[in-house]
Amino acid sequence: MINGEDTASGTALLIAAAPAGKGCLIDATSVLPTLAAVPPSILTGTTAATIVELADPTDPQTVLTRIRAAAAAPGPLSLYITGQLHLDHKQHLIHLALARTTPTTLRYTALPWHWLASELKLRRPGTTTVVTDMVATPDAWQQLRTEGLALGYGIRVYGRITPPPPRRRIAEPAYLKALATTWRSGINPPLAQFHEQAAAQAGPDDALFLAVDNTAVPSPAASAVEVPNRPHQEPAPAPAPISENPRVAEEDPLPAIFAAAHAGRHGEAASLAAMWEEWALRTYSAGSVQTIHWLEVRADLARIADDPARSCELWMAAADARLARQQPPDDPAVEDAVDRAHHQWQELRDLQQARELGPPLVSLRRHVPGRRPGAVEAVQRRLELLHTIPQWGPDERHPDERQGPSFARPGRT
Repeated sequence: MINGEDTASGTALLIAAAPAGKGCLIDATSVLPTLAAVPPSILTGTTAATIVELADPTDPQTVLTRIRAAAAAPGPLSLYITGQLHLDHKQHLIHLALARTTPTTLRYTALPWHWLASELKLRRPGTTTVVTDMVATPDAWQQLRTEGLALGYGIRVYGRITPPPPRRRIAEPAYLKALATTWRSGINPPLAQFHEQAAAQAGPDDALFLAVDNTAVPSPAASAVEVPNRPHQEPAPAPAPISENPRVAEEDPLPAIFAAAHAGRHGEAASLAAMWEEWALRTYSAGSVQTIHWLEVRADLARIADDPARSCELWMAAADARLARQQPPDDPAVEDAVDRAHHQWQELRDLQQARELGPPLVSLRRHVPGRRPGAVEAVQRRLELLHTIPQWGPDERHPDERQGPSFARPGRT
């Protein structure tokens, strides 16, 4: 908590990092003097506080060591991170760039975001708060828009991620500066309320604002229940937990997640879903029904975010996970997952993505043909076609495909 209510000793770790020279997208360290003027007790929400500052660090191992030491402290931990995010094209992993990071040395000179997540997930839920103000490179921004930036269950995450600034301009950590300026004045409202004020003040409208503060444990029954799909021509929303118990319904995080997604806050929705998937993974195991449920939720969120490639990948992963649980190929949940993967693959307009996802979908379709005849042949026929035609425009279908059937099976009643 960052409201000055905790009497234990807390730790605040301030990380401000960005590449030197032409690769710099944000003046990350400019926020440190303002943060340094904030009373330490406000930064940690505790009476006693330890402040650790890392300004333009160069070595990811050194940063990891500092994070590990801070995470090992028994009291509340608050991390303030400003900098820029890059995407590793080999493994598609998000990295926090450091002072010596360049596009070609990213994997060796930047801090992988999952390193931070791994250290923080060992802490007791509800004792860790991360406040970010970062800018993303174009490819990282594209991924973050649909997948969010999660750190796992039990960790509060507030902040802002912006797309890259116009050429020859350097972004400012305006969100974090707004927080620090208000704190310096002696005003210290609840962080959730404060986040909304700082977000409105800092902008811009197309920024990804993170407000992940949901550490309550949902009902196991709610996470395990699957409801039938509503019949229509497109894939129905992912199975949603329902319950006649009002208390369980109040604890269900799905309404808030899908509300954020339909409001266009795709990164926030994806971050929340990833957090609950992490909770299910730690609570029930990787192949559990609860974990698969959240995998399917993320797949549907990718559909809402208009990322058919990611949605297709996640639906195929969900189908594989259900098959690994010894669910038969004609199990309705397995068929649904494959049908939705097939539908999302049909929506792809990127030739390379369609080619890459086609073979695993063919393999999956042969094992799970579904209830509509011709599904296997349809995938094979389209995949063969993809290898004979040039790349088409983002809003075009190849002429041979325009009248092709959709194999998104109507939902069950």
